[in-house]
Amino acid sequence: MNQSSYRIALITLSDRAAAGSRADESGLVLRELLEQHGLPVFAQLVLPDDAGQLVDRLIHLAEVEHADLILTTGGTGLSRRDVTPDATLAVIDQRVLGIEEAMRSAGLRQTPYAMLSRAVAGVRGRTLIINLPGSPIGVRENLAVVLPVLPHALALLREEQVPDEQHLLQP
Repeated sequence: MNQSSYRIALITLSDRAAAGSRADESGLVLRELLEQHGLPVFAQLVLPDDAGQLVDRLIHLAEVEHADLILTTGGTGLSRRDVTPDATLAVIDQRVLGIEEAMRSAGLRQTPYAMLSRAVAGVRGRTLIINLPGSPIGVRENLAVVLPVLPHALALLREEQVPDEQHLLQP
């Protein structure tokens, strides 16, 4: 499968960015990194930290827009407004615990605060959904962890021939 055929959507969760009072830096970094690896983004949204809105968008992107991959950024911490993991859990059919564990493990090598992340990874239908942190640095570090396995994971979900290890994307 040609990686440029992936349908990738990005969602930033931030009350301030949604209100226009702050730039969506993490979303911009995420898009730039994906496009540097030949992974085009077909949809990029900025939403407030609202579980209902996120649930609606995740379902729409997975079931109507047929996204292969949805990456969220923001809302994965411990504050009352951090609802991204809860909304994601409400829509996925199965968790991908290995992705969650790998991101937290890699993050702990950078900062002890990584253990406070509640980021979730899971599958709805044939769509992989991964929560990333809300900071540009966190986006870079976590995307570097998951990027190598994306072609394999997305091929499995599409029920296509799985690329061999030589086709791993390099962070």
